[in-house]
Amino acid sequence: MTAINPYSEQAISSPDLMSDAELEQAVQQAEQASQAMAALSFAERAPLLQALAQALRQHRQPLAELMATEMGKPLTEGLGEVEKAAWCAEHYAEHAAQYLAPMHLASDASSSYVQYRPLGVILGIMPWNAPVWLVLRFAAPGLMAGNACLLKHDPHVPGTAQLLAEIFASVDAPKHWLQFIRADHRQVAELIARPEIKGLTLTGSDRAGSAVAAQAGQHLKPVVLELGGSDAALVLEGADLTKAAKVIALSRSINAGQSCIAAKRIIVERSVYPDFVALLQQELAAFTLGDPLLASTKMGPLARADLRQQLNAQVEQSVAMGAQLLMGGQIPEGKGFFYPPTLLTQVTNDMPCARQETFGPVAAVLQAEDAEHALALANDSQYGLAAAIWGPVEQCLALAGRMQTGQVAINGIVKTDPRLPSGGIKRSGMGRELGPQGILALVNAQQIWQA
Repeated sequence: MTAINPYSEQAISSPDLMSDAELEQAVQQAEQASQAMAALSFAERAPLLQALAQALRQHRQPLAELMATEMGKPLTEGLGEVEKAAWCAEHYAEHAAQYLAPMHLASDASSSYVQYRPLGVILGIMPWNAPVWLVLRFAAPGLMAGNACLLKHDPHVPGTAQLLAEIFASVDAPKHWLQFIRADHRQVAELIARPEIKGLTLTGSDRAGSAVAAQAGQHLKPVVLELGGSDAALVLEGADLTKAAKVIALSRSINAGQSCIAAKRIIVERSVYPDFVALLQQELAAFTLGDPLLASTKMGPLARADLRQQLNAQVEQSVAMGAQLLMGGQIPEGKGFFYPPTLLTQVTNDMPCARQETFGPVAAVLQAEDAEHALALANDSQYGLAAAIWGPVEQCLALAGRMQTGQVAINGIVKTDPRLPSGGIKRSGMGRELGPQGILALVNAQQIWQA
């Protein structure tokens, strides 16, 4: 396939798929690398991840420019993404030994404990929307656990993937500790079936996750899935409406709204609904569109033309069902796959903009009678990735435990952090990434019993 620059709409040269013979070689090299990584101690692996972090920072500018060119991410956001990826590498370099320390458990043995051993070769299937961060989110814990990694990256970011491959190869680590492969669906399915592949992790749509989970289950492979979301942000009476509007607008607009954990359904109590909508409209209007390579640009284009068409269809269908369009909602003229910040009010939970995942800068505002109604609306979703609640702290904390999501932010933005586990339930995935749970998902918890 040919990747397209979403700003200029010019074609980007893309490398060919690997042949079956080349993939066979990659698998064998990964198997050898997994043995070499497993033989290293945590103290020996940590400098490798620290060197990787340093190499990422040395390539911040070209990586950010590639992301802007290949998927439209504003330059300032791309620079921040690379820094976060480097931080992830450093975090696991520092904390992996602690996270995977043996756990001693009392039993009828003289000594019994659980130790955590590498699985072997981990296959990662990554998307285009955060093409540096998401790689490190899986690779940093995977490598520090003593595994080797095979990475199938999205073909829409070929240059970013190639530079990342060169950065990993530049570190004085066991050869092929992380390899980038170019494969189609058939080849990926055949890889999953191979005995050398001991585990999988995928970030992507719920449709892709279902397909990979079925294949992994058929071959009894452990899998971690971070999938889509229609994240709710609840705004309750007593919330700081000005701050809530600012943060929710930012959450909905980062990466032109192409984020699984963006606030997508904003559920507001009736008593504060009009005031909040006015504030949110004001904040969204500040996100002007422009060239993602310019430092002044706040929002770039969507990554692909088909994604823009799908998003626009969701908006049009929702308006036809009764949603009120307050701003945006039209594909602009001219070059670039731009879509304006869009605000829909009087949204109901059966509309496409609420029922489906909207991967773009569309804020759908629902009205709730009270906090209990807001919670019920939030939980009435096939997704369960993350949520935010804005209001009095004690009330928010009481509601948080009843949210059907893997993550809840109280009076703040939903974000991922190397120190904290992230992941979803329902059609938003299974397993966890990051934090202690993220590395524990990539090891064999082996019980040792000594008479």
